[in-house]
Amino acid sequence: MAIVGDCIKRLARVTVKKQILGNIQVTRVVEMEGPSFAPVALLPDATPGAMEDVVAEHNDWLHPTYVDPASGMLIMSSHSFVLRTPQHTILVDTCVGNDKSRPGHDRWHMRNGRFLERLRRAGVRPEDVDFILCTHLHADHVGWNTRLVDGRWVPTFPNAKYIFARREYEYWEMETMRAPQEPVNIGSFEDSVLPVIAAGQAVLVDSDHQIEDGIWLEPAPGHTPGNVIVNVVSGDGRALLSGDVIHHPVQLARPEWSSRFCQAPDESRQTRRTLIERLAETDTIILAAHFPAPTAGRIVRAREALRIHT
Repeated sequence: MAIVGDCIKRLARVTVKKQILGNIQVTRVVEMEGPSFAPVALLPDATPGAMEDVVAEHNDWLHPTYVDPASGMLIMSSHSFVLRTPQHTILVDTCVGNDKSRPGHDRWHMRNGRFLERLRRAGVRPEDVDFILCTHLHADHVGWNTRLVDGRWVPTFPNAKYIFARREYEYWEMETMRAPQEPVNIGSFEDSVLPVIAAGQAVLVDSDHQIEDGIWLEPAPGHTPGNVIVNVVSGDGRALLSGDVIHHPVQLARPEWSSRFCQAPDESRQTRRTLIERLAETDTIILAAHFPAPTAGRIVRAREALRIHT
């Protein structure tokens, strides 16, 4: 059990689709959402016995929002966050994308989804975006970086600068050089990252880069070597876009459970623990890359005798 003193951590709901943080508006744009993984398929330590224990202990908030009662599957989402400031429109993480060859990943392979339509319904056209920010370069965070036009991958957002953490980009570049015949990140580095580099729209930055006043990156290694999180502060509002530091809300109760996709599970575990400790019982809203609705929340504590219902 995840204990801080004698307290358990969990997610308390707040507004879902839009957040207003001072003069910054945050909007969630969903690509797909629903039951996605058997617990052990995502979290190797979430064996049936271990998952049964955590669900029994936290049933009041895990069911049915975050764990499907019928199948036991983890309910997850793939979405982007749009940050609209007085100066810029920033899109954080670009999901899976359309027309991408992802053999062995049925939900991702050759998709024909409506993400761009949903983005437009949120009031954002591709040409309106000033910055694309990828917290890391896994396939489900870079897919809409590019789209297929006349058989070529071209940047989806023609006026945007694409911000990649230099450490993250250089790691995957080295992986490509090490095994040039193998698809890196199931092919996403080739079809969703390198075309942006070739178009001259990529900007490699330090892992603490500030995009504008109140929006800056912070290194959060473990899931990938150059993984970053995004801090957003405006007026009295404060949020943190946590990317894949926390994949699923159950990890708030079991922060020691790293995902199968974390390249350095021990480092990921430490990064996650530190982040949860830092945010617990604060007004900072956490916006995770794969939490289903309600995606936004504050991490709160309750003595075991007192459960806070969401």
